[in-house]
Amino acid sequence: MSIASTAQEPATILDGKALAIQIEQQLRTRVDAIKDKTGRTPSLATILVGDDPASATYVRMKGNACKRVGMDSIRVEMPSVTTTEQLLAKIDELNSNPDVHGILLQHPVPEHIDERACFEQIDLAKDGDGVTCLGFGRMAMQQSAYGSCTPQGIMHLLAHHGIELAGLEAVVVGRSAILGKPMAMMLLNANCTVTICHSRTQDLATHIQRADIVVGAVGVPELIKADWIKAGAVVIDAGFHPTDNGGVGDIEMQGVENIASAYTPVPGGVGPMTINTLIRQTVDAAEKAAGLDKR
Repeated sequence: MSIASTAQEPATILDGKALAIQIEQQLRTRVDAIKDKTGRTPSLATILVGDDPASATYVRMKGNACKRVGMDSIRVEMPSVTTTEQLLAKIDELNSNPDVHGILLQHPVPEHIDERACFEQIDLAKDGDGVTCLGFGRMAMQQSAYGSCTPQGIMHLLAHHGIELAGLEAVVVGRSAILGKPMAMMLLNANCTVTICHSRTQDLATHIQRADIVVGAVGVPELIKADWIKAGAVVIDAGFHPTDNGGVGDIEMQGVENIASAYTPVPGGVGPMTINTLIRQTVDAAEKAAGLDKR
């Protein structure tokens, strides 16, 4: 699907929830094949430090996704007083466990913990969440690595809908290590011309107005206004902020369906693809460990 050819047509809804369900059906078959060959069940270890209720919900959702495809989920819960050294030791333990194929350290950890050091402790072969600097560098250089889950899920969603990226101008609003920066590099690797903006960008509207692809990844509710978006653009909203009416993203979505050629709903667009990518990359890792990887 090209931007020019769809500008006057009804906008395509980039339904991440529907695609995630479809991919899970494929993953169940792959998981069964791993079990048949090795007698082992692919497993994702999730580490939750502290008692943040939102983080606990996210970990539970990831565990449920594992169950749906026949994987095991090892839930590691550690108290909020856990030290960096204790967390590093736990990650080392999981790194050396052959029954663990993917490791997720739920973000954020308590402030006194060196989160980046703990991310870096994760074995690259088990970095299904795509959070290590080495993984980021390999991805940016187009070498084999697991991509950060949200941007990787977005790329999968765009590919599924046949959106042709080469030559397009993309504006990514946000510069986080696990979303904005890897998103920009993935789009650059797909031959887009990429601008990275953020909450302190001056005259943000001007940047948005020229974009063929807009990615909201800044973490500010409805920072990006619908009337900034040019006709026929692809609109990707990676934000979610709960409200009394269900929630909003980083992009003001009211009216976007009459402007964009394609857009992600909030919720139901990017979110399901994030968890789905984590599960898919853990299955990839399990296949590699079992000698089933064909790539």
